[in-house]
Amino acid sequence: MKAIKASIVRALPHTANVVVCDNSGARILRIISVYGHKTVKGRQSSAAIGDLVNGAVIEGKQDIRKTVVQAVVVRQKKEYRRLDGTHIKFEDNAVALIKDDLGNPKGTMIKGPIAKEAAERWPAVSKIASMII
Repeated sequence: MKAIKASIVRALPHTANVVVCDNSGARILRIISVYGHKTVKGRQSSAAIGDLVNGAVIEGKQDIRKTVVQAVVVRQKKEYRRLDGTHIKFEDNAVALIKDDLGNPKGTMIKGPIAKEAAERWPAVSKIASMII
C-alpha cells in the first residue's frame, strides 16, 4: 500500500454507517475496525480516505447482508487539505467493497467520484471508477 500525500482528517469513527458506492449488492456498511490504525488504550479507531476497513453489511441483497467484508473508503464529507493547498470535500461518505488483500474490487463499477488519494493507493479500485477527483 502506498502512502497518502495529503493531511487527511480521520472523520469516520468506529460504528459509522457509510454508503457502498459499487454494484456489489450491499447498500449500507457499518465500520467495525480500521486496518493499520493504532491508538491509545480505550480510544476507538477512525478511518479516512484510502483506509482499508472491516465492516458489517447492514442493508443490501439477502445473500450479502449480515456478513463481515473488507472495504476501502473512497469519499468523506469532512474536508481535507492536499499538498498544493486545495481543500477537498464530498457530498457523502462512501466505501467500495474489495474481495481480497490485493485490492481487487467486488463490484464492476463505482457510482460517483472517488478521491485521487484512494485511486493512487488502490489502483484496482481506480480502474472501475467513473470519475477521479
